[in-house]
Amino acid sequence: MGESPPIAVFLSFSGQGGVERMVLNLVEGFAAAGHRIDLLAVRAGDMEQRAWPDAVRVRDLGVRHTALARPALTRYLREFQPCALFCAKDRAIRVAVRARARSGVPCTLVGRLGTNLSAALGGRGVLARWLRIAPMRRIYRQVDTVVAVSQGVAEDTARVTGLPPTRIRVVRNPVVTPRLRQQADQAPDHPWFAEGGKPVILGAGRLTEQKDFQTLIRAYAAVRKTRAARLVIIGEGRSRNDLERLSGLLGVHAAVDFPGHLDNPYALMARAAVFVLSSRWEGSPNVLTEALALGTPVVSTDCPSGPRELLDGGRYGELVPMGDVPAMAAAIGRVLDGARPAGSAADAVRDYTVEASVRGYLLALGCGKDG
Repeated sequence: MGESPPIAVFLSFSGQGGVERMVLNLVEGFAAAGHRIDLLAVRAGDMEQRAWPDAVRVRDLGVRHTALARPALTRYLREFQPCALFCAKDRAIRVAVRARARSGVPCTLVGRLGTNLSAALGGRGVLARWLRIAPMRRIYRQVDTVVAVSQGVAEDTARVTGLPPTRIRVVRNPVVTPRLRQQADQAPDHPWFAEGGKPVILGAGRLTEQKDFQTLIRAYAAVRKTRAARLVIIGEGRSRNDLERLSGLLGVHAAVDFPGHLDNPYALMARAAVFVLSSRWEGSPNVLTEALALGTPVVSTDCPSGPRELLDGGRYGELVPMGDVPAMAAAIGRVLDGARPAGSAADAVRDYTVEASVRGYLLALGCGKDG
């Protein structure tokens, strides 16, 4: 009796972003649950050298861009006949739909959407929004199940694509892993996090318009007028110079640090006095979930989508309006003064473990059992 067909996972490795980390967590979880996995990689980089479980095979599709992967993906489907094909981004979903149709292989096709598309496109022109959304309304009809990372993303996806709710399944991101705690227990590589130092306010993410670190810096400047505290913002991006200039204009430059990308941000996150998410939109913010999992008090904007669900309307952390500097400053001040939420952080992240996420994805892929 031969081996059971593999689950194929199609992903472009465009960096060390949240999507890549979440999919790699899932792949390891699928393998731990007893499934064979073919990881079909665009720009595999060092993925082939990574220490994978025996059940995982990395197959480089030999192209540098997802849009060029259809012929290679079609050949793979015909040769290896996977039981299911999972794609993690919109462009990959579009390519996978065409490849499956050309291959004639009847595998289950599941696509994951990780952001609130309406909010992300809100600042663009009518034509740009139409060019992004119109193909989705046509192509996504051929996807068996769309996994949304939050209820807000699910509702937005239904509006954008026209899919019935029965074709969309909410599965939380696999954020909480043993590795997260192990990294958090390491010594922080930053002098401001030494024991007995001033409290540190922490932000993390790409330095872009979406994350709205301008509001966080302005709120910090207000907090600093009455409290001794520092601000660290982890990440890189095109807004870095503007953010550094703003901290200088507000007179807080010496107390604000931008350490860039860190291999282990969790040692800092676990020791921060408060973690702040200042975003204008999200899907399901992993950094906010990680902070909760590590027991760090949090303040978050009530942006679409994810923070309100994760924090249960404010039960597990402070929620403030987007772009509201006084409200954010006041919430940070309350946390620094010792205010704590009514709910337990452990309860907040219960559905964000790898085990819970893997169960949800395997059900969507037709490889799991209810209950």
